[in-house]
Amino acid sequence: MKKQVILTFAFIFLFTNLFSIKANAYSYGDPNKEELAESYKEMVIELDKNPPDFNTARKHYETVKKEVDMHMGPDPSKIILQNIEDKDKEQTIKNMDVLLVLNIARRLENVEKNFKEFDTSKRLLAKGFATYEALSPKIEAKNADRDKKLKAEFDKALDSLGNPGLFGVGQKKADLDAFKASKETILSNLQSEFKIKSLEVGHFSESATEKEQKNKDWTDLSNIRNWLPIIIIVVVIAAVIIVARRNRKSNK
Repeated sequence: MKKQVILTFAFIFLFTNLFSIKANAYSYGDPNKEELAESYKEMVIELDKNPPDFNTARKHYETVKKEVDMHMGPDPSKIILQNIEDKDKEQTIKNMDVLLVLNIARRLENVEKNFKEFDTSKRLLAKGFATYEALSPKIEAKNADRDKKLKAEFDKALDSLGNPGLFGVGQKKADLDAFKASKETILSNLQSEFKIKSLEVGHFSESATEKEQKNKDWTDLSNIRNWLPIIIIVVVIAAVIIVARRNRKSNK
C-alpha cells in the first residue's frame, strides 16, 4: 500500500512538471536570445557615447559577423563595417536597423516552412520576437500605436501555432492562414517604418544604399536628365551673348 502511494505521488509530480514545462514552452516567458539583437543593443550604446566608440562597436558586430555572412551573404557585413570605418554613426545604425528587420523576415519565413513542427516554429518565432524587441523602443518613440500593433501581431502569430498539448490536454489546432496574415502585417509595417526597398536578403545593398544613391543622383552626369539644367543655362547664356552682340552692332 505504501509503495502504491509513493508511486502515485511520483506520477503526479512527473505529470505536473511535464505539463509545466510544456506550458512554459508555449509562451514568451524566457525567449531564446537572438545574438544579432544583443550585439545591436551593445553597438547602439557605444555609438551613442560622446564621442562614439566605433572600435568597440566594431568588436560587438564581429561577434555575429560569421552568422550574418552565413545567412545574409557578405553584403551586409561589408557595408556596415565600412560605415564603422567611415565613422558614420547614422548610417551604421540605419543599416543595422535594416539588418534586424531582414532577420525578423528570415525567422518568420522559417516559421512558415517549419509550421508543422511546433517546437521548432516556436523557437524561431521567439527569436524573431527577440529581434523585434531590440527595435521596439525606436518604433515606440516614433509611433506608439504601431509598436503596440506589432507586439499584438506577434502574440497572434504565437497563438496561430496552436498547441500539441500533453496527453490531449490543452491541445489546440494550428492555423497556418492566421500565421501568414500576422506575418504579412508584421513585415509590411516594418518595411514601411524603416523604408526598406525589399525584404529579400540578397537586396540588402539596395536598401542600404538607396538613400545615399538618391542624394547622388543629381550629380550623375551619365543620366541625361541631369544635363538638362546645364543645357538650359548654356542656352540662356548663349542667347544673352547673341542679343548683346546684336545690340552693339545696331548701336554702331
